[in-house]
Amino acid sequence: MNPSTAVVYPPKTCDRAARALRCSPFTIALLLAMETAGIPLQALTGQGGLDQGYTRKPLLEVWAESEMLWLIQVGLVRREVDGQGITDSFRLTPLGRQFSQDWQGQGIPEPRWGDRLLNFLQRWLRWPR
Repeated sequence: MNPSTAVVYPPKTCDRAARALRCSPFTIALLLAMETAGIPLQALTGQGGLDQGYTRKPLLEVWAESEMLWLIQVGLVRREVDGQGITDSFRLTPLGRQFSQDWQGQGIPEPRWGDRLLNFLQRWLRWPR
């Protein structure tokens, strides 16, 4: 992406997105894969997600979808669309690409306990709106 055309996001948006990503069960390998192709939900579930390096632990489908929906809400991921409509695959948004490029060499940082608490409050209690 040309730096002069990069979207500049508000700091609060970036902080919330980074926190959500740190608290997610996903890895940098998933972000890098989603830069170039849509990744189907099935690729994130069970032992397959772990074997491909997309997740830190095996995930049930309902949990993987819930995590991806949160990443959609914070602006990191979008559902892929084909000629028939919305699919079960996911791709990165421009904000998600910024994080994948920034964290490519080091991976997704581990969350602190405060990250987990604030992510919980924002995700499950929708605080603040």
